[in-house]
Amino acid sequence: MFWLEQYEIKGTYDPIDVAPEDLPAFINRVRAGEFGGGNITIPLKEQVGALCDTIDEAATSIGAINTIVQTEGRISATNTDHYGFLANLDQHAPGWSARAAGTLHAVVLGAGGASRAIIYALQQRGYDRITLLNRSVDRAETLAREFGAPIDPGPLNEFSRHAQGANLLVNTSSIGMHGSAFERLDLSVLAEDAIVTDLVYTPIMTPLLLEARARGLKTVDGLGMLLHQAVPGFEQWFGVRPEVTAELRQRIEQDL
Repeated sequence: MFWLEQYEIKGTYDPIDVAPEDLPAFINRVRAGEFGGGNITIPLKEQVGALCDTIDEAATSIGAINTIVQTEGRISATNTDHYGFLANLDQHAPGWSARAAGTLHAVVLGAGGASRAIIYALQQRGYDRITLLNRSVDRAETLAREFGAPIDPGPLNEFSRHAQGANLLVNTSSIGMHGSAFERLDLSVLAEDAIVTDLVYTPIMTPLLLEARARGLKTVDGLGMLLHQAVPGFEQWFGVRPEVTAELRQRIEQDL
């Protein structure tokens, strides 16, 4: 792993395939000190919670766990996706959330698992208005009820009406992967200084980002979020807070 080499740390970060039925036994191995912790991926992000000793506010609010840390036989759990999202925008669009009260309006596309971390992050930054658009409006309404104000759900096909003047557009859906694109998404209704970001990073420049850039809007791709979300876990496992650098990004881009 890049950071282990960079900071000359004697450690490993290896993928381990754990079947759902084997998760309790594996967590016992972590608790016994065989591992200092690790990242949890689908489909175990929700199941692992019952096996942890503590779950922080972020993981509880987001409803999923992606990072666990073992300390003296106890396992703490968190979700770092919201941190990765915020840090990515802070790095590539400094001042993006530094606006007057009452003027922060974000439009979030998609009401799946990824959108929960983004909604939580935006609420942490004090967004006054979050519009949640999804093909199935029922799903958006359910998620809006869970998080409460200031989330306003609506159907994706009414983007133009709901996104008027928004200063931030976030795609949390899978649309964009492998070149797929939204249909009839009129980005001209966004504020002139709006930022458009996409959680999809394969390709790095999705059709949504390409269209936004063609309109002169600021764009932030999703690869940075992937890199930044790894920072808190690495720091807790190895005692060093790593940096997300251009060199790291170049290394990851070569592997995509």
